[in-house]
Amino acid sequence: MAEPLHIVCPHCQTINRVQAGDLVRAPGCGQCRQPLFTGHPVALDSEAAFDRQVGRSQIPVLVDFWAPWCGPCRMMAPAYEKAAAELEPQVRVAKVDTEAAPALGTRCNVRSIPTLALFVGGREVARQPGALTSPAQIAQWVRAHLPR
Repeated sequence: MAEPLHIVCPHCQTINRVQAGDLVRAPGCGQCRQPLFTGHPVALDSEAAFDRQVGRSQIPVLVDFWAPWCGPCRMMAPAYEKAAAELEPQVRVAKVDTEAAPALGTRCNVRSIPTLALFVGGREVARQPGALTSPAQIAQWVRAHLPR
């Protein structure tokens, strides 16, 4: 039997152990009992939440660095929301508001928004500056950069 994956709860940040085959069965958090995947992007509003999701999850984490005043960010938001439903539970989909958490944008060297960054095993493996405007485009970009 394969080792269980560590999946960080988007609600309480507890690390859960889940068998890979159980991801499609809508697993819940052992601590707060909320679903581990909601089909919506997870707001990472602090460095601690970002570090926990990116550093401790054993599934890839896609992060949209955005800001509420950014027109292209708002234009991409509906497609990103739909892409989350398509990519989860194989990929955790998250958002970082660079106005609310400017240190994260600086730390991740985000120079323009929106910027998508894909993290695998806690390390950034791909980056896409600028808006992708369809869920299929976002999902295709992510899948092209996932490890084989």
